[in-house]
Amino acid sequence: MSDEKEVFAQALSLPQRGRAELATRLLESLDTQADNDVDQAWLQEIERRCTAVDAGTAVTSDWGEFRARIEREIFGR
Repeated sequence: MSDEKEVFAQALSLPQRGRAELATRLLESLDTQADNDVDQAWLQEIERRCTAVDAGTAVTSDWGEFRARIEREIFGR
């Protein structure tokens, strides 16, 4: 068995949270050119959205209704 297959088998034995953490770290290791501008842009967007929620001007959706709409669009339910 190859090293990759052994590591993969071991990774599958981890609990879900551990697998998610491992997957995140592996994907991050592939991103060798982090874009600091993206991080700054996301920070500004998050701040803008929080300000809109606090001011009562944000358009929000009920999670149950939103999920139902997604399921209808994807699964036809």
